[in-house]
Amino acid sequence: MVRKTKEEAQETYAALLDAAEQVFSQKGVTNTTLNDVAIAAGMTRGAIYWHFKDKNALVQAMCDRAFLPMEALLNEIIETPDKDPISALKQLDIHFLQLVSGDKRQRKVFDIIFHRCEKNPDLPFFENEKRQRAECMSKVEAIIKSAVTQGKLHPDTDTWIAMQANHAFLVGIVHEWLEDTSAYCMIAHAESMIDMFLAGLLSCPPLKKPMPVASN
Repeated sequence: MVRKTKEEAQETYAALLDAAEQVFSQKGVTNTTLNDVAIAAGMTRGAIYWHFKDKNALVQAMCDRAFLPMEALLNEIIETPDKDPISALKQLDIHFLQLVSGDKRQRKVFDIIFHRCEKNPDLPFFENEKRQRAECMSKVEAIIKSAVTQGKLHPDTDTWIAMQANHAFLVGIVHEWLEDTSAYCMIAHAESMIDMFLAGLLSCPPLKKPMPVASN
């Protein structure tokens, strides 16, 4: 293969990811081969294997590119501990919903993950995704813990359950909305939906349950 400049290599890399999003969306991840992606991109198999050793690496790269904006915002919030944690959580949640609904790439990638990606043990991506999700959720829990420390939430708030509820709320909205994106305008309603959830969290947060007493 003729050696490419760094810029040309990046352009090829991006074009292959674009093609992967398109083919995965049409055929599903399991039924797609690297050769399918190369053909869709108008390139040779050698070009795709130059950048991705297997389909798992391709799926991972596709998701990494799509999720980078959310990760950047989350890290920015975590690095500013003096910020109002409830406002920070609201900003993060609204940004997530608006990003998915307003950005075609985000929307397509989430649709692939939710509806066109069988959990195949041959794809280590799922284990990596599970680990990355746990890291992200841990950072969100840190925001909620900060709200407890600042007196924004009840001192006995179960921050782990609150984080899980926040995650399930967001994922549930996106999952259902992607089934019929014409049902309503998520960009227009994102803030009101998040306000509804946070109002419930503030007025009636999940509290820590006492450990059950073991019976003899």
